[in-house]
Amino acid sequence: MPTPQHHFLVALPILLVAVAVTVAMVPVVRWVSFKVGAVAQPGGRNIHLRPTARLGGLALAAGFVVAVAIFGRGVADWLQIVLIAVAVAALLAVDDILDLPYWTKLVVQIVCSLLVAWGFGITISYVTLPHLDLHLAWAAIPVTVIWLVGMQNSINLLDGVDGLAAGVVAIVGAVLYLAAVNRLNVDPGQGGVILLSAALVGCCLGFLVFNFAPARIFMGDSGSHVLGMLVGVITILGVAKVTVALALFVPVVALALPIGDTGYAIWRRRREGVGFAHADARHLHHRLLALGLSQRETAIAFYLVTAILGCVGLAIFGHHKILAVALGLLVVALILLGWRIWHRGGFSFQKSPSEASSPDQPRP
Repeated sequence: MPTPQHHFLVALPILLVAVAVTVAMVPVVRWVSFKVGAVAQPGGRNIHLRPTARLGGLALAAGFVVAVAIFGRGVADWLQIVLIAVAVAALLAVDDILDLPYWTKLVVQIVCSLLVAWGFGITISYVTLPHLDLHLAWAAIPVTVIWLVGMQNSINLLDGVDGLAAGVVAIVGAVLYLAAVNRLNVDPGQGGVILLSAALVGCCLGFLVFNFAPARIFMGDSGSHVLGMLVGVITILGVAKVTVALALFVPVVALALPIGDTGYAIWRRRREGVGFAHADARHLHHRLLALGLSQRETAIAFYLVTAILGCVGLAIFGHHKILAVALGLLVVALILLGWRIWHRGGFSFQKSPSEASSPDQPRP
C-alpha cells in the first residue's frame, strides 16, 4: 500500500496498466460495436461527421478492472468495486446497442446504486461540518443512492464533445488522488483511494488516445455511467468518509461545471414543461461550440476550469499551496482565451451543427 513518501511509485504501475489495457481493448470493442450495430450516426444532435462506435465504456471498464485486479487486491472492497464496474458497463452496453428509453437507464442507475449502498455497505455514513457532526443513520442509504445516481447523470450529460468526459474525469481522479495523499499520514486507509484513483486516471488517459477530437470511438452510456459510478464510489471511500469540515466539497467543487450544467438543464426543462430526460442541444458545451470554439477548444476549456476548481477544492481540504497552481492555470486560461480571440478575430457566435436545423426547439 502507498506511504506518504512513496505514494507515486506505488500508484504508477496501476495507472500504466490501466492505460495499456484500455488502449489495447479499444480496437476490439470498436470492432464489436460495428458488428452489433452500436454505432452513433451523424446528424440530429450528434455533431460528429462519420459513423462512430459507441461501446468504448467496455474498454474503460476493462482497463480499470484489470489494473485493480492486479495491483489493488489490498484495497478494502476492491472486489465489490470491480463487480459494480462490470455490472454497470454490461447493463449500459445493452442500452448502447438497443437505445433503451430513459426510464430503463434510470432503473439501472438506481439498482446499481442500491447494490453499492445496501448490498456492499459502501455508504456516506456521516458528514462533518464546522461545529456539527451529522450522522446520517437510516438516511445513509438514500443519500448514497442520490449521490451515485447524480454522479452518473452528471458525467453522462457531460459526454457531448470528443474527449470531454474522459478528460474531466481524469482531472477529477487526480484531485481525489491528491486529496487522499493529503490525509495519508493520519488515515492509512486512504492508500486504497490512491490506487483506485490512479486506475481511474489511467483508463481515462488510455481512452483519450482514441476519444480526443476527432474521436474514433465514443464511451457511450456504458462509459459515462461507469465513470460516474467510480467517481461516486471512490469519493465515498475517500474524502466523504473523512472527519474533516467540508470534505465533500473536494469532488463537488471539482465537478461544479457538469453538476451545475445538469442542475440548470433539469430546471430549464421543467420550466419549459418537458421531461427532465428530454434531450436538447443547449448544454454548456453546445453553447461553447455555438460561440465558434472547436471541439478541442471546448474540451480544453472544460479541462482548465475543472483543474482550477479542483485546486480550490483541494485548498479547502488542506492543500493550501495548491492555490498557486490554480492561479497559474487561470493565467494560462486567460492567455489562451486572448490568443484565440486575437488569432481568429473574435468569437463567431454561430449555431452549433446540432442546432443548425432547428434553432429554437430541443431535439429528441
